Amino acid sequence: MRPFTYLRASDIPSAVKAGAGGGATGAANRGDVQFIAGGTLLLDLMKLDNMRPLTLVDINDLQGRMRQVEAGGNGLWLGALVHMADAADHPAILRDYPMIAQALQLAASAQLRNMATLGGNVLQRTRCQYFRDPSWSACNKRDPGSGCAAMDGVNRKHAVLGVGDKCIAEYPGDFAQALVALDARVHTSGPAGSRDFAFDQLHLGPERPEVETVLAPGELITGFTVPSAPWARRSLYLKIRDRQSYAFALASAAVALDMDEDVVRDVRIALGGVAYRPWRAHDAEAMLKGQPLDEARATRAARAAFANARPRGENAYKPRLGEQTLVRALMQCAAMEA
Repeated sequence: MRPFTYLRASDIPSAVKAGAGGGATGAANRGDVQFIAGGTLLLDLMKLDNMRPLTLVDINDLQGRMRQVEAGGNGLWLGALVHMADAADHPAILRDYPMIAQALQLAASAQLRNMATLGGNVLQRTRCQYFRDPSWSACNKRDPGSGCAAMDGVNRKHAVLGVGDKCIAEYPGDFAQALVALDARVHTSGPAGSRDFAFDQLHLGPERPEVETVLAPGELITGFTVPSAPWARRSLYLKIRDRQSYAFALASAAVALDMDEDVVRDVRIALGGVAYRPWRAHDAEAMLKGQPLDEARATRAARAAFANARPRGENAYKPRLGEQTLVRALMQCAAMEA
């Protein structure tokens, strides 16, 4: 690990100022300054000599709503510094937003869930081995313009949706799929002030792989809001992986249904393990709305979700696995009590 300067912020304004580089020209844009809370991924990448920040800004002293879970009639507030384990065990989330609890429970190990924060979790970076190992020179995400070794290399776990000619890395998280499916919003504080926007707009596509989110230098996620909706209680997260614990998704589906007996009044679907970024399956949703839900219709919707898949080499199995995962999730969700 390379030397770095360690700063500890006492409040959001000081964190934002330090995160923006403290006025140093271009510092935050180059990635020289990084926020750290749980540090469960950042420290790994620093040890691998993948990320080389000159300054770490510790935000663990920040208090207030960033550490709170608030549930009410208007929806759910999730502070960015809430630990994954605490959110997964929260009674209101277990009762009213089971998809969120399941996505968190199925992520990582118990030790990591006790340490990692919700804000850090949605910003986790790909597990593509060509990105993580700097000895591989061809990685557009790490070194723009260098190429993508995964295109013709070991790519069994790589993305088939939302990919481009520069990068086929998959987004590895679980919690983000639940937020996408439930129409969550992101709340931030930055040098230009506070803002909130749809969570679906947080992550960028593969056009510039080295730029992964819309966050500006020094902009800090403070929390997420999830609206109260008729489909939130009848929701689930299904994760398919190589082993039953501590493994990333090969395919996953976050499904929420509002049903009138067997007819779908409304539906929300997000897919994980198969896409470059957290992925909302709008085409599949459109096919199901206003229709009775049975396995045949679920299968047609799943095929629509993967109609534009671009498999490459070893990940050619993913569209079929993704379709089967979505069908299973839809049928299990339909069988839930409202």
